[in-house]
Amino acid sequence: MGGHSHAPAAAGGAGHRRKLALVLGITATALVVEVVGAAVSGSLALLADAGHALTDAAGLTLALVAAVLAQRPATPQRTWGYRRAEVLAAAAQAAVLLAVGVFVLVEGVRRLLDPPEVASTAMLVFGVVGLVGNTVAIAVLASDRGTNLNMRAAFLEVVNDALGSAAVLVAAGCIALFGWQRADAVASLLIGALILPRTWRLLRETVDVLLETTPKGLDLDDVRAHILDLPHVRDVHDLHASQVATDLPVLSAHVVVDDDCFHDGHAPQILDQLQQCVASHHGVSVEHSTFQLEAAGHGEHEHHTHA
Repeated sequence: MGGHSHAPAAAGGAGHRRKLALVLGITATALVVEVVGAAVSGSLALLADAGHALTDAAGLTLALVAAVLAQRPATPQRTWGYRRAEVLAAAAQAAVLLAVGVFVLVEGVRRLLDPPEVASTAMLVFGVVGLVGNTVAIAVLASDRGTNLNMRAAFLEVVNDALGSAAVLVAAGCIALFGWQRADAVASLLIGALILPRTWRLLRETVDVLLETTPKGLDLDDVRAHILDLPHVRDVHDLHASQVATDLPVLSAHVVVDDDCFHDGHAPQILDQLQQCVASHHGVSVEHSTFQLEAAGHGEHEHHTHA
């Protein structure tokens, strides 16, 4: 017995999508400018900040893709629509960004030991361009940062990138004023340290979804205990929970009830109680739940391969 419609919900309005697209364009432009600046100036910090911008562009792309694809209706072939496209894209991008972060750290250590000459003026100019782009992006998203988690995550992406651009400018200033060439390596190591934890967290979260791991914060032992506490419930088996996408947890279970429930009208009440239980009584609200109500003797006909 199922709950309600499993059609994917909308993730944001047209206004949000337009703002995300604008900020993505700004971030992508800043990314290209910083790559060119790194080539011209020889600055690893600029290249690292470009990697940081790539991290942000990936996050903004995911936010935009989630906002667009969530509008597409489910079909008989894709009953969840395109919700998992977000996860597949995130996993691929996280793998690339992890490689970028490792390269920046390794190269940063090498340059710390043997610092090359860096053109501080070019580094400063391109760093300012990057910071201006970040500032404009922050202004675009500031008014909507509290409307939903998608917009809040996008806002935090560009704020973090602005911090990276600021680190580039500080390093350029140190080189120009004091001739301390190692400032470029120090700034690149700082930016690399900002990239790796976020990228690793993104990769871990996407792998958890793809492996259909129980959603973080949902204690299945607690769910089982709550279900067993309901009147007329005798047992629970084949209890599973996973995520279709990062914001779409699902749960299913076989629930053994008293035989009389199928004749005295209790079965629909029990189903309502089960769905209310998983939707509101636990750390993760599971709105998409499916329960199979069984008579006590039904289990003898099943092959039990799961908990």
